[in-house]
Amino acid sequence: MAEEQEQLLLTQKERDRLKVLHEVRQGHLTQRAAAEQLGISERWVREMVRRVRKRGDRAVVHGLRGNPSQRRLKARLRERAVALYRRE
Repeated sequence: MAEEQEQLLLTQKERDRLKVLHEVRQGHLTQRAAAEQLGISERWVREMVRRVRKRGDRAVVHGLRGNPSQRRLKARLRERAVALYRRE
């Protein structure tokens, strides 16, 4: 049975972060050096490495990406507001 692979779209910042985290995992870069490179704390580097181990490359992507905002207006209210705006 063929394994389906989901395509993961990353921003440039996420790709850079992932590359540095992989370097840390392989032992080519220290956590301190990675923290300095990424502008984050050593503790956050350790957490990110742990997440990459657990979830793979998806760990660098925000968990709510792709989901609609919980603060969005209901479609009906939004349509009414746009209609009122266009009328003026």
